[in-house]
Amino acid sequence: MLSEPLTLYKLMILHMLKQVKFPLSNSQMSDFFLTKEYTTYFTLQQALSELLESNLIKKELVRNSSRYQITREGEETLAFFGNQISDAIIEDIRQFLNDNKVHLREEVSLVSDFYKSTNHDYIVHCEIREGSSSLISMDISVPGKDQAEAMCLNWSRHNQEIYSFVMSTLMKDENDHEK
Repeated sequence: MLSEPLTLYKLMILHMLKQVKFPLSNSQMSDFFLTKEYTTYFTLQQALSELLESNLIKKELVRNSSRYQITREGEETLAFFGNQISDAIIEDIRQFLNDNKVHLREEVSLVSDFYKSTNHDYIVHCEIREGSSSLISMDISVPGKDQAEAMCLNWSRHNQEIYSFVMSTLMKDENDHEK
């Protein structure tokens, strides 16, 4: 077994990220590590930070959420050292991902964020991702922060309806418009 616990946590993170085809958020990984009592929140953050510094994972910031993906270098490192993770830990990771896969994917497939533009209005970015592909992506200009926050909230609540409406409207045959 590994003499350095932090090294084990890093390998566990790499293994988790390799098992999924989508990024995992900081809170999702924290949920696993803290629920299973593998380590503390602060030690997990240290492991994530060191993995980022080593370019073994990459981070994307979406609003107040950090989302992580394994890099090619991370996959190579895992291939070389992954056998140092015990079978029991691998089973815990597998079970966690299996039990939570739908929820984990839904949580990171929806993106809604906003920022202040150079015109002093706000740009709201709404997106649905499947893996690394974008199914739909919209940037909408609104005059105020309150509207931007409301749109982000409504996107998380109504994205399926909005996506269906946009797709059905755009896919209508021109003969349908004449009726």
